Amino acid sequence: MAKEITTEQIEMLEEMVARARKAAAIIETYDQDRVDHLCQAVAAALYDLKVWAQLSDEAVDETNLGDKVTKRNKRNKLKLILRDCMRSRSVGAIEEIPEKGLVKYAKPVGVIASLVPTTNPCLTPAGQVIYAIKARDVIICSPHPRAKVVTNKCIDIIREVLLREGAPADIIQGIQQPSIALTQELMKRCDLVIATGGRPMVKSAYSSGTPAYGSGAGNATVIIDNTADTPERQREAAQNTRISKTSDFGSGCSCDGNLVIHESIYDKMVDALKAEGGYLANEEEAEKLKSVMWDEMGHRLPGTVAISPQKLAEAAGFEIPEDRKFIMVTGGGIDQIGKEYFFSSEKLTTLLALFKYEGEFENALDMMRAIFEVGGKGHSCGIYSWDDGHIDRLGKAAPVSRIMVRQPNNKGNAGSATNGMPPTSSMGCGTWGGNIVSENIALKHYMNTTWVARPIPEDMPSLQELFGKFYKDGMDEE
Repeated sequence: MAKEITTEQIEMLEEMVARARKAAAIIETYDQDRVDHLCQAVAAALYDLKVWAQLSDEAVDETNLGDKVTKRNKRNKLKLILRDCMRSRSVGAIEEIPEKGLVKYAKPVGVIASLVPTTNPCLTPAGQVIYAIKARDVIICSPHPRAKVVTNKCIDIIREVLLREGAPADIIQGIQQPSIALTQELMKRCDLVIATGGRPMVKSAYSSGTPAYGSGAGNATVIIDNTADTPERQREAAQNTRISKTSDFGSGCSCDGNLVIHESIYDKMVDALKAEGGYLANEEEAEKLKSVMWDEMGHRLPGTVAISPQKLAEAAGFEIPEDRKFIMVTGGGIDQIGKEYFFSSEKLTTLLALFKYEGEFENALDMMRAIFEVGGKGHSCGIYSWDDGHIDRLGKAAPVSRIMVRQPNNKGNAGSATNGMPPTSSMGCGTWGGNIVSENIALKHYMNTTWVARPIPEDMPSLQELFGKFYKDGMDEE
């Protein structure tokens, strides 16, 4: 239960919101060129490698989560967000549909409360503020207590840029000493909540009384079917798995958690994964890993989240070579998937579960469905297949909001230069994951729209056309 909030904290929060609303009144008057200029200025300052590297290092030092080297690569998301922002209009008329007589006008949503996760303490506010500026919003961030220092340092950098460019620094603010109680009060006072993080945080956002976008839990599962039948295709699948599994030590909910591999290529895929740095744990080692990653009830233990494979093995009581990038465990068949089989649940670290399916592709779909019943429903799935029929069947069957075809899940799900997904660090998972939207939270979600409808020629088919075989004589009578 959240601690009771003090009078001083309430006064501090109300002052922050009042400052935010003053900044909102100013940014709302900006034209498109001014808005775009500010987006570029903020993105450029944070994209600077020296700046982002320092933030990445400090994030790992403060949270003890993730990898300093690969966390630096996350700045590339800022390029993608800026790209989409610069290609879009967000002031005045943003869309016209002449044949329907419609024109849509963009309006800011106002003051946004951002709940920042500990796994992305800088990327989340950095990406969100670019979208917020583009939509002429302002944003107040509630950092994760475990990452409050580095999140506020990132926010201070943005505030300095805004001041330098003649804009209000209070377009973005951060709570210095965050708590659950403060976050709950913040959400009540804002116009929109964007909650990126764990299920309790998202549920709290939805119960705040303020409109909210949330993200769901992940357990990314990738099917590798029998068409991955050449060394080149197996190498590509293994390489992209390694990229997805090792990024920031597997801290992201999009990182590959499970591979479902056809029996005809299973052994070759294991060899390809080993060539990419995978370490295949034996049965004894797998049991040791299970005991340090979950308690007896299957609750994920925090000490092994987002750590290197060497540290993960050490925590479990064995050693692996220094050149190994991730650990693999054999998950078995569909009879080894379920709530009681912990390796079929979300890992959030440098561990990958391998499952083997036999026979027809439908068996792979059955295993995929079973895994998502354990966790991660609504989030993401992937497939390595050169059979469009298989890809189509997965698209129809998977209870997820996004499916990546022959690409790393962690890079593709949240937007990439080589796919059309909207770039984001907040991914809605639909009603499967307890969210209101089943898409990436991007620019359109930061804006209100006003629809202006002009009259058009009557658009109504005859009743016979409309009702088809259910049409009856006499329906036309008034």
